[in-house]
Amino acid sequence: MARRPGPELPYAVVAGVTPWGRKWVTASAKVSGSNFAPEPPHLYSSFVEVLDERPSFSVIVINAPIGYVERPGAGRRACDHGARVLLGARGMTIHNAPTRTTLAGETHWTEDHLDAVTAMMLPSYKEVAAEMFPYRQRTVYEGQPELSFFQLNSDSPLLRSKRVESGRDERRAALVHRVPGVEKILNAELEGTPKKHLYDAAALLWSARRVFGHAAKRIPEDAQWDSEGLRMEIVY
Repeated sequence: MARRPGPELPYAVVAGVTPWGRKWVTASAKVSGSNFAPEPPHLYSSFVEVLDERPSFSVIVINAPIGYVERPGAGRRACDHGARVLLGARGMTIHNAPTRTTLAGETHWTEDHLDAVTAMMLPSYKEVAAEMFPYRQRTVYEGQPELSFFQLNSDSPLLRSKRVESGRDERRAALVHRVPGVEKILNAELEGTPKKHLYDAAALLWSARRVFGHAAKRIPEDAQWDSEGLRMEIVY
């Protein structure tokens, strides 16, 4: 007997996701027509839990690479370079993605000329890579918070780092100005999660809404493809 589908919901749910330690900070919102209703953020223990959420997310924009150059010396991802060019001085926040052999532990991260921050994120990136297949890119997209804030700030890079209070204030102001109801995310107390991660997740959520509404931009416009058939692109 064919399995009957569940009830059709009158709304879709989209999400912005960013890693924090070995967990995933997730900001979500219900979308119905022009209505956009942010929900309290959630902290997931694994990326699989994000994918298994019910009702399932129609769009996920995640702050983690999707698609990798095969090995050191084989070039860099055009999306990382394009994002740096677009952000100007803030382009320093766009780190090079590891290669697939480094992700698999076959080469050391120093061979990729990665910075220590990216090296620390490798376990989280491996989590995402293990679950990514070409069909899943219908739902899961790579994002970058600084690009999301660039769009929120009228296509202009932010001036300050999120590591300082004035930079966090700048991000909060941009979100509150453009995203009705976002205070439900920004004001949340989420198991000790730093505010900067809530701001990043909220910005990625905004990009998820743009993807859902077919309004998002992509870097590059014509995506590269990796050896696993995954598009190497960043949406915002």
